[in-house]
Amino acid sequence: MLPYIFAEKKGIHIIDLNRTEEGLTEAAAAMKQIAKSGKKILFVATKKQAKEIVTECAQRVNMPYVTDRWLGGMLTNFSTIRKSVKKMQSIEKMLEDSSISINKKERLTLARDRVKMEKVLGGISAMNRTPSAIFMVDISHEHIALAEAKRLGITTFGMVDTNSDPNKIDFAIPSNDDATKSIAIITNYITAAIIEGLQERETEKDKMDDGDDESGDDGEVTYDENGIASSADNGKEKSVPRKKASGTRRPPAKK
Repeated sequence: MLPYIFAEKKGIHIIDLNRTEEGLTEAAAAMKQIAKSGKKILFVATKKQAKEIVTECAQRVNMPYVTDRWLGGMLTNFSTIRKSVKKMQSIEKMLEDSSISINKKERLTLARDRVKMEKVLGGISAMNRTPSAIFMVDISHEHIALAEAKRLGITTFGMVDTNSDPNKIDFAIPSNDDATKSIAIITNYITAAIIEGLQERETEKDKMDDGDDESGDDGEVTYDENGIASSADNGKEKSVPRKKASGTRRPPAKK
């Protein structure tokens, strides 16, 4: 982290904010493109001071998140995690369906299991496949998530403090990953970039839909009293010649 440190005072390292701005701008631009392409970005922050901030930001952009604890194999053994998510969803259906007869004790047990599973898996319940990118607060604290992402070749973003190695991730944002205000500023800036990418994606979709509607052909074919067909195309009529009858012509009668 030496290139990112501005100075040291009384054993405390001060991060160069110019380098922070550079890293943040680069990371935000990359995340914007990922969101614009319709891919998912997984938010990971299991530190106490970052949980609420990251949860709120991830929900705002409808992205998956992990803020309770990272389950080993959440990415590398994703098929097993999906089975656990489906089990949680089936428990929810059982509790909501009044037609299923469950006694009071069984309902209480199922409700407790659902709360436990919701706490860990609730943020990734809508994630049907491994994400294209992962954003972490404190890469040293989330070292298991980082290792799994690198193993699968997933693009990594993260807040990197002076006690971490920025070379371990693709997009490092040098910043204080312990202060709540610092986490809020970085996460909100990235969330705003993702929102811009999603809005641009919607705009492009609307333009494509409008283009498809304009390219449609609503021309009608009508025939006049002489049997000549005319086709109306965008307000202009085009005459369509009538086909000649096939066969040999009959010779004139001799006088």
